[in-house]
Amino acid sequence: MHKAAPPARAELAVRVAAGVFAAMCLLLLVLSASLRADARGHGTHQQLGLPPCGWVVAFKKPCMTCGMTTAFAFVATGEVRRGFVVQPAGALLAVGVAGLFWVCLYVAATGSRVLEVGGTLLRLRWLLVFAGIILAAWAYKWAVWTG
Repeated sequence: MHKAAPPARAELAVRVAAGVFAAMCLLLLVLSASLRADARGHGTHQQLGLPPCGWVVAFKKPCMTCGMTTAFAFVATGEVRRGFVVQPAGALLAVGVAGLFWVCLYVAATGSRVLEVGGTLLRLRWLLVFAGIILAAWAYKWAVWTG
């Protein structure tokens, strides 16, 4: 009887790329945690030296990404519920970035090929689902907008 071969490990280049990606995710989360989430639910990005949202200035209504930085700031400091209240898609992205950090760190450390499964999420169907989530979150932001 033949003994099954151990599963193949990811190539060194994949492990290095996963490590770099994990570092980028961590940097984004640490930067987000260093921000003070704006109580209005938007505008937190201005702490990074960015200008006010042009869409808000021009139309007095939220843009598609209004509140994303604020949601990241809340989620990165453990206030996940507040992040979802501010911008559901932004909070979902922040949670995804946190999860991706751990997955990429695991791949870099162990050579696991678990990221290959994640490639299925880049199919058109899932990208359309995510686009729908973004649009629904934008509609929500319009509904709760106070300016």
